[in-house]
Amino acid sequence: MYLSHLLINVGDNPDRPRPGRLWLRNVYHVHQRLSMAFPSKEYRAEDPHFLHPYDPAHFERPHFLFRIDNAIEDGAPRAVILVQSDIAPDWDYAFQNAPGILAAPPETREYNPAFQNGQRLRFRIRVNLSKKIKESKKGTDLRKVKDMLDKKGRPKDQGKRVALNWNDDENPDEVIRQWFSGKAQRCGFQIGEFRVIQLGWVMGYKARGDMKMKFRSALLEGALEVTDAEKFSAAIANGIGAAKSFGFGLLSVKAL
Repeated sequence: MYLSHLLINVGDNPDRPRPGRLWLRNVYHVHQRLSMAFPSKEYRAEDPHFLHPYDPAHFERPHFLFRIDNAIEDGAPRAVILVQSDIAPDWDYAFQNAPGILAAPPETREYNPAFQNGQRLRFRIRVNLSKKIKESKKGTDLRKVKDMLDKKGRPKDQGKRVALNWNDDENPDEVIRQWFSGKAQRCGFQIGEFRVIQLGWVMGYKARGDMKMKFRSALLEGALEVTDAEKFSAAIANGIGAAKSFGFGLLSVKAL
């Protein structure tokens, strides 16, 4: 795998253009631009200066995860995007027609971690706080409808994904901890120290006038212990939770 670090120029002067800040407001556009770092060899040769309109058919479709983090560099506001990809990205190609977005040249390195059971690590992840409702409004359990099968003969999941909610008398941090603990168990680790750093919503829309996509978001930090190294490695590679194309699920870890 490859891990990239992109420093985004969000600007500190409201009277001057701030393309990086505007770009980050629509996570759909962020994913679209990041995907431009994987052009096919044929298209790179045909359009080396990226002058043609974007067409997804001209680009590879590797599996990649990303996360938008906030940072402070030299006293000026910045945003950092981490990108984890299966193949090496070409950031020069992706941003050559949008040079004002980046505040510094991207940094990319190979990333092939190995884990062991019992290993303790610090973690950071932005998760989409959501769950699936398995019952229809009439109370019918849709999982029991036998004739709803996919092409491979497997039951279709007819559940509707909704934002995770909590009652006024509940502690949101504790609700989120319990929700993430369930994810952790299935992904080969257990959480210890745990903090909710940011809680809010992420927006995305394809074009002006289209229905907006809205995702409940939480940035989590803490400590974890690996309980199943194989499952944990898969979680690192594949991400955790829903809405991965919109900046969720990238689990970053480092030694305690």
